[in-house]
Amino acid sequence: PELLPAMPMPAAMPTEMAFAPESNKAGGGNVDAAGRERLVIKNADLSIVVKDPEAAMTAITNLAAELGGFVVSSNLYQSYASNGLPIPEASVVIRVPAEKLDQALKTIKADAVEVQSETQSGQDVTSEYVDLESQLKNLEAAEAQLTEIMRKAEKTEDVLNVFNQLTSIRGQIESIKGQMKYFEESAALSAISVHLVAEETVKPIEVLGWKPEGTVRDAIQNLIYFWQDFVDFLIVFVLNFLPKLLTIAVVFGLPIWLIVRAVRNANRRRKAKQEALKEEK
Repeated sequence: PELLPAMPMPAAMPTEMAFAPESNKAGGGNVDAAGRERLVIKNADLSIVVKDPEAAMTAITNLAAELGGFVVSSNLYQSYASNGLPIPEASVVIRVPAEKLDQALKTIKADAVEVQSETQSGQDVTSEYVDLESQLKNLEAAEAQLTEIMRKAEKTEDVLNVFNQLTSIRGQIESIKGQMKYFEESAALSAISVHLVAEETVKPIEVLGWKPEGTVRDAIQNLIYFWQDFVDFLIVFVLNFLPKLLTIAVVFGLPIWLIVRAVRNANRRRKAKQEALKEEK
């Protein structure tokens, strides 16, 4: 029996029809010459100095909830400077509605002692989204045609052939829907990554020109360097010099010891022989 020929794919929709302008489209706000709402993914990165990283992190997580967003991740930890002193830090990533991105950034920076860095980025994915939308419409049209053909098919071979084509097309449809959903959600909710540094780590302690923290840090640093040098010396001695000394002792010391021992034994035997001769006389 002859198998059904592969189904021709419907022609792609004109771009002007594939993406109608919508005032409430996620990430929108800008309309191009063709009348389409732009789909833009907006994100921001901040590094700020705060009085209390833990309290600031809590305030940012509460802000995300107040603005209708959510927390992606948060982390409170301690890093260490080159002098060994602990530095309290925190990081938090939140997502907020794209239209409230500026409001969120303004609120976060208002509670900061200092803004060390700020970066905002925008990725226009309108063309990618339009392409996916056109592909989806084509695939759905092909799915409908294949479904109708399979409904009318009488031969088992024909049914299996159409079923295999349907399975492939439905897999592509689900994949495209997933990509479109990702673009929509990413454009609807902007990501804000915030790095929080404690104020005392960047602000020196001064009392009438005296900076005790410098003396303390230098003392701790010198002590750490001493222990580092001492441990390094022990490691080098045990792993480098000690094996060499043992090798030298075995190679040169053992023969010398054997020679000395042989000479001493010879002297003892000679003396014993001389004493024996004296006694005989």
